[in-house]
Amino acid sequence: MTYPPTGAALREPGPESPAAPVTVPAQRRGLRSEAAGRLRAAATTEPGRLQIIGAVLALLVLVFGTVTFLEISGRASSADDVVERSQPLSADAASIYRSLADADTMAASGFLAGAEEPEDVHAQYEKDIKEASRLLVKAAASTDVSTPSHREITELGELLPEYTGLIERARANNRQGLPLGGAYLRYANQKMTNELLPAAERLYAAETGRLGKDSADARRWPFLSLAAGIVALAALVWMQRRNYRRTHRVFNRGLLAATAAATVVLLWLAVGHTVARAELRGAMVNGQESLDVLNKARINSLKARANENLTLVARGAVLTPDGTRDKYENDYSTGMKALGAQLGTAEKLAGDDTTGSGPVKDAIDGVSEWQDRHRKARETDDRGEYDAALGQIIGPKDTTGQSFERVDDALEKALAHEQGEFDAAAGSGRGALGGLPAGAAVLALLGAVAAIVGVNRRLAEYR
Repeated sequence: MTYPPTGAALREPGPESPAAPVTVPAQRRGLRSEAAGRLRAAATTEPGRLQIIGAVLALLVLVFGTVTFLEISGRASSADDVVERSQPLSADAASIYRSLADADTMAASGFLAGAEEPEDVHAQYEKDIKEASRLLVKAAASTDVSTPSHREITELGELLPEYTGLIERARANNRQGLPLGGAYLRYANQKMTNELLPAAERLYAAETGRLGKDSADARRWPFLSLAAGIVALAALVWMQRRNYRRTHRVFNRGLLAATAAATVVLLWLAVGHTVARAELRGAMVNGQESLDVLNKARINSLKARANENLTLVARGAVLTPDGTRDKYENDYSTGMKALGAQLGTAEKLAGDDTTGSGPVKDAIDGVSEWQDRHRKARETDDRGEYDAALGQIIGPKDTTGQSFERVDDALEKALAHEQGEFDAAAGSGRGALGGLPAGAAVLALLGAVAAIVGVNRRLAEYR
């Protein structure tokens, strides 16, 4: 006989009725509990413990290799940037500044010579402008659009044609003997001094700052790698000691090979990074610091020469803001004072390196000679003997121009020497990290395999 279902059986769960409990999480918890139970059971037997220890040893060695690969790859990449990107860009930025300052100096020198500008002076001016333009294009291709450096490069690219246009107007008027040429030259110098050179200086500061950051990144200690290596090596040594105490066997070839691999990686890491750190630091302290001082010294010498020439071009028409002194003569004195201080610093940085200190000492002697000749030229001009003073500035013999060239040549030699010192030290630092990331990864993999093989030899004794 069939009975109808009861009311309880007819009721279906509604919104107010609690849903049936989901059993999947409970099943998962059961699986995890079962796995944990098996692990605990395995840990109570020697074969089970050996399996667990072998897995942990292999994992520790692999973690050591992985962390070393990642950290040292980052350091090596920063070292590559120092050698191939940031330092060359910093040097190019300094060259842009020097080319612009030298172009301004040549423009003033050519103007002073009269309507017939000396061919060599004009050729040097054109060379400076072309070099600055070339380096700006090169720098633009190597910098990101969003960086401050790119903005400075863009500004320089816009200002340079304006400056050259003013110089051409000054030349055209000078060839016709019109006084307006001097006004155009002074206006061009103001654009160079107040707009172009400050932008070039900001570009140099930005690129030098990026060089310092890249060098600092390359020199950072790989603490995670060192810690992981110490932990992995300690675990391997502990396992071998445990194995000896239980079996009285001195060596386990697999564990010994794993320990050797981990030791090699750890020593390679510590020694390689220490050498790289020392070389990169030496490149910055002994190379880049001297380069920075010498670049600034050369720029100040170029600006001083331009101001010296403009003193005769303006003939007292441009005064300092307080109206008491000739502006260009005042700027010349300020620049020469800064030049002397920077050469003193460069001499100290050169130290006992006679190859580096020799050109600096020659530049210092040249500055003294320059100042002495300039003082005599100013005395001549103050007596109203303009043509005689002009001969003492740009004449064929015993002129301030010859003294300036002596200083400039000496600074160029000093810069070339310091650039070579930087390249050698930075290259050695980069080389000390070469091969370490790949070597660490390969040795770590071999070490992990060797650790498993060594533990498996112990396990074979229980079968």
